[in-house]
Amino acid sequence: MQFDSAQPIWLQLVDEFSRRIAAGEWRAGARISPVRELASELTVNPNTVQRAFAELERDGVVRSERTAGRFVTDDAAQILSLRRRLAAAAADDFARRSLGVGLSLSDAQTLLAERWNHDHDRTEGSVRAAG
Repeated sequence: MQFDSAQPIWLQLVDEFSRRIAAGEWRAGARISPVRELASELTVNPNTVQRAFAELERDGVVRSERTAGRFVTDDAAQILSLRRRLAAAAADDFARRSLGVGLSLSDAQTLLAERWNHDHDRTEGSVRAAG
């Protein structure tokens, strides 16, 4: 993972871990790797990973069990809410950038549909090739 020096690393980890949960890479109810293991994998301080998890726990997408470790919530509504928040943030960014370059709503919708179909076709092709 590449970090951006313009934003605190712990916030970038919140974003990355949220993405992993929303995308299903970390499945609902699944145990999450220990803090030290993740810190080593990401080459960051364990306290930084701990701070990111504290934020995710406040958001209700991760829970901590004293002797068993950390787990992704098994609350499907909470995960759906997370997905929607992440998608809304991406949509806000797309809208802001599209307006910034003078794109009309119609042209922005067309572009989004083209990119959506392009990415969907590419994803489907890699699934077919792997299967």
